[in-house]
Formats: sequence, C-alpha cells, structure tokens
Amino acid sequence: MPNQNPEQIARDKIDTLLVQSGWKVQGRKELNFNAGLGIAVREYPTDIGPVDYILFVDRQPVGVIEAKREEEGHRLTVHEAQAEAYALAQLKYVNNAPLSYVYESTGEITRFTDFNDPKPRARQTFSFQRPETFKEWLSAPKSLRARLHDIPGIDEKGLRDCQIKAIRNLEKSFKENYPRALIQMATGSGKTYTAVTSIYRLLKFAKAKRVLFLVDTRNLGRQAEQEFMAYTPADDNRKFTELYNVQRLNSSYISKSSQVCISTIQRLYSILKSEELDESAEEINPNEVRQPKAPMPVVYSERIPPDFFDFIVIDECHRSIYNLWQQVLDYFDAFLIGLTATPDKRTFGFFKENIVSEYSHEQAVADLVNVPYDVFIIETEVTRQGAKIQAKEYVDVRERLTRKKRWEQLDEEVKYKGQQLDRDVVNPSQIRNVIKAFKNKLLEIFPGRKEVPKTLIFAKTDSHADDIIDVVREEFAEGNDFCKKITYKAEEDGDTLLAQFRNSYNPRIAVTVDMIATGTDVKPLECLLFMRDVRSTNYFEQMKGRGTRTLGLDDLKKVTPSAKYEKDHFVIVDAVGVTRSLKTDSRPLERKSSVPLKDLLNAIMMGARDEDTFLSLANRLTRMNRQIKEKEHKKIKELSSGMPLGAIVNGLLDAQNPDRIEEKAKELFLGAEIPQDEKLKRAQEDLAKRVSHVFNGPLNEYLEVVRKSLEQIIDTVNIDRVTFAGWDKQASKQAEALVNDFKEFIEANKDEIQALSIFYSQPYRRREITYRMIKEVIELIKEKKPSLAPLRVWEAYAHLEKSSVGSPKSELTALVGLIRRIVSIDKELTDYDTIARRNFRDWVVRAQSGHNHFNQEQMDWLYMIRDHIATSFHIEQDDFSLSPFGERGGLGKLHELFGKQTDNLINELNEVLVA
Repeated sequence: MPNQNPEQIARDKIDTLLVQSGWKVQGRKELNFNAGLGIAVREYPTDIGPVDYILFVDRQPVGVIEAKREEEGHRLTVHEAQAEAYALAQLKYVNNAPLSYVYESTGEITRFTDFNDPKPRARQTFSFQRPETFKEWLSAPKSLRARLHDIPGIDEKGLRDCQIKAIRNLEKSFKENYPRALIQMATGSGKTYTAVTSIYRLLKFAKAKRVLFLVDTRNLGRQAEQEFMAYTPADDNRKFTELYNVQRLNSSYISKSSQVCISTIQRLYSILKSEELDESAEEINPNEVRQPKAPMPVVYSERIPPDFFDFIVIDECHRSIYNLWQQVLDYFDAFLIGLTATPDKRTFGFFKENIVSEYSHEQAVADLVNVPYDVFIIETEVTRQGAKIQAKEYVDVRERLTRKKRWEQLDEEVKYKGQQLDRDVVNPSQIRNVIKAFKNKLLEIFPGRKEVPKTLIFAKTDSHADDIIDVVREEFAEGNDFCKKITYKAEEDGDTLLAQFRNSYNPRIAVTVDMIATGTDVKPLECLLFMRDVRSTNYFEQMKGRGTRTLGLDDLKKVTPSAKYEKDHFVIVDAVGVTRSLKTDSRPLERKSSVPLKDLLNAIMMGARDEDTFLSLANRLTRMNRQIKEKEHKKIKELSSGMPLGAIVNGLLDAQNPDRIEEKAKELFLGAEIPQDEKLKRAQEDLAKRVSHVFNGPLNEYLEVVRKSLEQIIDTVNIDRVTFAGWDKQASKQAEALVNDFKEFIEANKDEIQALSIFYSQPYRRREITYRMIKEVIELIKEKKPSLAPLRVWEAYAHLEKSSVGSPKSELTALVGLIRRIVSIDKELTDYDTIARRNFRDWVVRAQSGHNHFNQEQMDWLYMIRDHIATSFHIEQDDFSLSPFGERGGLGKLHELFGKQTDNLINELNEVLVA
C-alpha cells in the first residue's frame, strides 16, 4: 500500500509474521473467536490506553505485542517497560490476570519475554510463537526455564570426571539462562556420551519437549544414532530408545512424537526450504568446502516452526555453525549446545564465550583417557623438490575419469612441484618409495609386531587413493582384503568396510579421503600415515584425533594378535610435511575470487543465492562451455535433466540480471497487489531456484572432473628416493642447518641492504624501516637463496627453540621477527605483528596513565595506525590518504582529533611499535 508511514509498514510486517505463525489477525470490531485457536486483536482497549496487539488463545488473553517502527530496532529494550505495562493492564470487557507473554517487534526484529520464567529475560526470536505452543505452555505447571531448576544432582556412576564436570556446568548454565553453551572435550574423551546423558536428564527432569542433535555428515548421524541406541541411564535398566523416541531424519518427514531428532544441517535446511535434498549433499564434509560469503536464506516453516525444538546439540560445532549455516541455528528459539574438540575464535564468539567445559588432549592424556602420539618422518626428493620431465620423453597419460592410459610424447618440458603430486602429475616412484620406507621401518616404529598395525592413510583424492592401494598391496605382497579404500565414493559400502576395519583382522590398512578423516571412532587404530597436507589447524587436529582412543590389551589383540601391551600411544607417519607446514586457526570468513569450482557448485546446490557465487560460477562454466567436446556436452545434459551447459550459464546470469528479474516479476505477479520490492525479491528467488535445482552430486562431480585437464601425466621417468626416514627429533639437525644458513646469509648482506644495516648497527633508526626496505630483503632471498624462504626458516627456528609461537601473520612479518631474533633484539622468536601489538598496548597504558585520556574515536584511529605499522612497519603522512584512513577523513581528521600532538604522535608510534 503506497504512502504508508513507518508505523503502518511495521504493523503490516508484524501481521505477516503473525499469519505465518498460525494467528488470525483481526481488528477489535471484527473480532471473531471462532476463526481459529489463536486470535491477534489490533488496538485492543485497556485501562491505560489501547495496546497494539492482544493475543488470545482459546478465547483467553495470553500476551501482548508492542509494535515499533523499523528504526527503533536498535533500541527495542527501551520499550520493554511499556510492553510490560500493557501486560499488567486491565483489558476492557475481560477480567484478566497479568499476561505472561510479551513481545516488542518492528516486524524485522522481534524480542520476547516469558514472565513465567524465574528471572524473566527478553530474547530475540525469528517470529512469534504459535497458538498451539502457548496452549501447551499454559497447560504446564512451570515454564521450561523454571523446570530447569528442578534437575537434581547427577549420579556419577559410570562417568568420567571430565564428563561429570561438563554436565554439571552445562546444567548450571541452563539454570542461569545462558542461551548458548560450548563443551570443549578432547577427541576420544566421550563428548557424545556426555551429550546423550545431558539430553536424557533434560527429557526426564526438565520435561523438554524435543531435542535436535545436529551433525554435518550422514556418517556422523549414524554414529550418533548408535550412541543413543546403546545408552542405558544409571537410574533405569531400559535403553534410551525404549524410553524416548529417537528419529534420524532420512526424508522430509519429522514425527511430532519424536523426542530426539538426529539430522544433518543440510537436510534440516532443505526441510525448512521445502526442497528435496540431493543425497550426496549429506556426504560432503563442510570442513572441506569453501563457503559462500552470503548466509543461506531462511524463511518461516509451518512444518518446523522456530519453537519446534527446546534444545539443539551441535556436533563438531567448529565446522557447522559458520557462514553457510548460522542462519539455520538463529531460526530456532532453542538453547544451543556446541560439542567440539577443536574450537577456534569464531566458535568462542558464536557461543558468547560461555565455555562450560575445557578438556584438552593434554589433560586427557594425563588422565589416561587418551593416548599420546609420536611423529615419524619420511622425506623423498620428489616430495620436497618436485621434478622435471624433458621434452620428447614418452610418458603415460591417464584420463582422470576412466583411468584409461595412452602412450604419448611430450611436446615441451614439464616441471612440477611436490604440491602438484597426485593432482596434475602422478609419480608412482614417489608413492612406492614412501610405502616401501613405511614397510621397512615398521619394526622400528612398532617393535615386536608380526602384523601391520591398523593403519589409516590420508589421500588427496579418490584417484590418489586408488594409486596408493595398488602400491600398498604390491609392496606388502598382500591381497585385496589387506588394504581397502573407505570413502563416500567407494563402490563397496563404506559403513560395512568401516565396521570390518574396526572389528576384524582385515583390512590392516585403510585409505581415506574424507569419510573417516574426522568424527569417526576406530579404537584399534595405531598409525596415521599422511600422504596429503592439511592447512587448517582444526581439521588437522580432528584428523589426528582418529588415533587418540584408548584400548585395552584384550580388545586390541582381537584385531592385532601380536600386540603385547594395551594401546598406550599412536604414531603419525608424516610423508608430506604435514606436522611442520603452516596452518591457520580457522578458515577465513572472507573469500577471494580463487574459490575452487567444486566449492561454487556445492554451495549453489546447498542453497547459496549471493551474486558473487552465481556470477563466479557462470564465468567458470562459460570458459568450460567453449573448451569441452561433444561427448562432455552430452554427459552434462544427461546429468542435468536435459539442460545444456549453455542454458545453465544463462540461468545463472538471469538470476542476477535486473532486467530479467523485472521481466519475471511481471510474468509472475501481473496485477497482483504486492509491493514492487517483494515482487522483485520473489522473482529473483524463482529464477535462482530454477537454475540451482539443476545441480546435483553426480553433475557437480563430473563438472569438477571436466574442469581439470582431463588427463594426468604419469611420471615414470623420475625415480624417487627416500632422503630421510626417522623420528621427528632427528629432523632437528636439518632445522639447525637451515637456520645457520639463514644467519650466514643475513650476516653476509648486512652492509649492503639498508634494512639489515639498520637492524645490525643502527638500532635507534628502526623507526625509519619501511615496507619497501623489508620487501627488498625478501626479493634478495628469492633471487639468491630461495631455499631460505622466511616461512620455512620460521618453522625450523620454532622447532629448534621448541617454541609454540604459532604461525606468523605474513612472510614479511616473519622475516622481521627472524631478523630481530638473530640480532638479539628479542629473546625468543616472535612475529613482528605480535611485537607491534604488544608495544602498542604498553604505550596506550603509559599514555592513559598520564594526562592523555583517549576517547573511543581517537582509539579507533590509533588502532588503525597500529594495524598499518604492524603490516607495513612504518607510517608516513602520505599514508593517511590510503584506505582505511582516506574513507574516514584522512590526515585532516587525524589533526582534528589530536591537534598539535599529531606529528609527535606519528613519530612516537613509529618509534615505539618497532622497539
């Protein structure tokens, strides 16, 4: 309706939310209680004036809504007293008690308070509770948050100390009405058992209606279901599943009689969207996929309203809650409980730093809950250096999809790095030498064993896994049963193979890409062989966690008869430098244009609708459309239900084309009385939905295969050799040699390079060092001594000093940190970014203790200056025209904030931060 004021617009939005939530919205004069269970009456009179909305359930008033225009969203708390006053008011024509359910809403933001709670506290909700929910709540003697106070002390029988502590603290958190809680427990210490125990107590003592156990892969869902089926509570001889209905969701049907639902977040999202889920989506580990920038859109679902679950337990929550899925969790009005062994900063932030349990791997080892590990290194020439195949050499060329080979002469020289192995180039000698060294060293790694310990090999791709399996069977002179591939794509049933690996003598060696990389329990596992690198700290910790489980001698001997002791440690065999490569704490939130094709495909299949993802994918597929042959075109059309690749590209572009969206809106809503913005939004959703439904697991996999050069070169020319195979401590000599080489190189160039000269002989001039000077040192290293790459030297130095300093922020800050350590400015290896931030903190403390008291705006500018110096080493007046200073007023604004102190301030920070 045109020319509406902000209040009217807000009320229209509130009406829409109420209707979605099952309410009949009426004016006071049209009031008809026979219209439905729940009636929302506008402008109902009270003894203190008309209230925006009164909510009636079964003809009885139960709640109020105080409506505010959208601009008031940031200050809705100011209006809580007004809303509460209406709840306490006397309604006209009704002899009512104070109303319990109170909302403040703009139609965009809605806050809800239940005054039946022990300490009523407002919380934001996606929409309004349904009338059926209020009817159910009113029939209960206490609210859920009041019933949480009725949970008795825990029976400690059969529980570990860490589990008892986690449950007690979690229940204390519930009683204090914390909406989110994080349980951090080391892999193997019983997180899931802890969660099941807590869920049992919530159902029995707090009378929780329904609990959701959320996972991100089908395999983890099966494991969770088995935990519930096996659980017997301490105070009842019956199994959990005999007491409560547990449903693992395999379709869009959810039984309302289920007290526990187990679901992948992918399936839950598809149900909320009323869309069919491609089965392969539940096999994709989100930890392995780059997520789109825009969050997944969520709309109200009558089938699963926001109040459907009272509690949501999020397994492996460090993976599941970011970017793609947070909107799904925010949809529900439920307590959120996160389970993880490896939280990162984002995990802590999402759970509002409410950590109810912290139980590290080191603590678990000390308590004999987990076993420690040793590292055994295998290095080969090709792994470290790559190789070169001369032009005119004859090599095998293999199709990736069919694995057919042909003999071909190379037109030009081929150089490849170690990182390209098993993706662009396969060197069978490299794989063979690693496996051979592993075999030959087994008695050194596991003395006295007559059989190979249960070993898990991490491969890069399915094709790589097949190559490894062939070599393993040959080198160990064993048959098919000895070594198996266990991945989601394996032809044999992955769960059956996993059970055999866990419980039977064979297979002795399993090769995986993703299925048992994380979250899967194989207690007899004693050896992890890494033939792929991992760049995420969390993912690497999860992979290591496969080996941490304890196992008694009798159980170990069932699958490994020659074992003489219980499982008291496991061994990581590192064949790719995974234990020494730089890792990030978490996957970054922002994505650059280099997102892999498979991630774009999977993101759109899973519901991403942002412009960047659609246009990036359209661009990639446009190039592919020009390059592929008729055979590939036919296959793509077959897998996409008849849509040619060119039509798919056009569909992606149309979904982001304003002209096409407007045309679609006219076509869909001709004559309809709907705001134009809403028409355009729905039209775009329709276009996006049509093209995104084309994408499915088989099509995405085939497009990824086509994207790669359809062939791999098989390098049989370069014969690899093992350069080192020994325990990790033996690598110290190599690290020491590398550090000494670096020191000698720096010493030799200290008189020629300005930055080095300042560090060595003119330390008072460190404030003059600029980004360009440090870059000059980097370029010199790359030109004359590329083997002394600062990040590599950093790893070596940290190894020698047994430092847990972590990864440097960049190559440049690592270089400055190394130079400062060498010239003894710093007593221990420290990243320059850390130094600058530490010095800045100390400077601020000193400055504030004197006559300076910086306001918030001044501190914001000081933080920007700090960040610039931390990455560029120096700041000059010209730099204030650059981002982010320029957008906020530049040098003029700085003078306005600091006045006559400005020049002294710049000089002082340049000096102090590099001290």
